Amino acid sequence: MIGARVGALAGPGEILVSRTVQDLVVGSELRFRQRGKHELKGVPGTWELYAVEGGERSESTRQG
Repeated sequence: MIGARVGALAGPGEILVSRTVQDLVVGSELRFRQRGKHELKGVPGTWELYAVEGGERSESTRQG
């Protein structure tokens, strides 16, 4: 349910993740841009969301 709520807030072509996901990928080459704190319908509390901006590894993978 949380993933669906977070995904619904994403813009076209955007990937949003929670602070939990950002913390779990520490040390990866992914970069994140803060998207603020949000209340998610049906989920208690306030959630910090981040847009995934990629990294060097993901860019080279896309090129083939």
